[in-house]
Amino acid sequence: MNLTHHFLISMPQMQDPSFEYTLTYICDHDEQGALGLVINRPLPVSFQEVIEQTGLDSHGGLTGIPVFEGGPVDPGHGLVLHTDSGRDWSATHHFTPPVCISSSRDVLADIAAGHGPDAYLIALGHAGWAPGQLEDEVAANAWLTCPADLTILFATPAQDKLDAAMKTLGISFADLSTDSGHA
Repeated sequence: MNLTHHFLISMPQMQDPSFEYTLTYICDHDEQGALGLVINRPLPVSFQEVIEQTGLDSHGGLTGIPVFEGGPVDPGHGLVLHTDSGRDWSATHHFTPPVCISSSRDVLADIAAGHGPDAYLIALGHAGWAPGQLEDEVAANAWLTCPADLTILFATPAQDKLDAAMKTLGISFADLSTDSGHA
């Protein structure tokens, strides 16, 4: 099972408060584990505030850009999930085309100056799974999975992302039970 470029939809019985009612994008998944970002939990901080805290220049107008709680791992570390713009910043990792992740100040500076990637999502922290851990959680019915959709990832409002991903499976939360089992 390789869940790279898939969404994880938390099931109603999810006990971990870090992932209750979340939609998580899996950036990378292999035999060494998995890396993902929660993409539907905006923080009470704007991109403008992040730019000001990092000491970068901005042209204002960045208050409407959300910053997401990417996950419980390293919550002070900023990451920019973005489409491939043909440019690599200082710390850019390419995943399934066209999705990349960058973690350097230069990508933030370019976004603030209006020269960043076409589509992006800014997150603090990330989610991580040890080898075999994610597979075990999926087998235990902690998550539903579906292929990622770039529109949901980058263009859907945060409060609508989880429902939009579930609709790709033809279901809604009302269809799910808090009981789990194996057939």
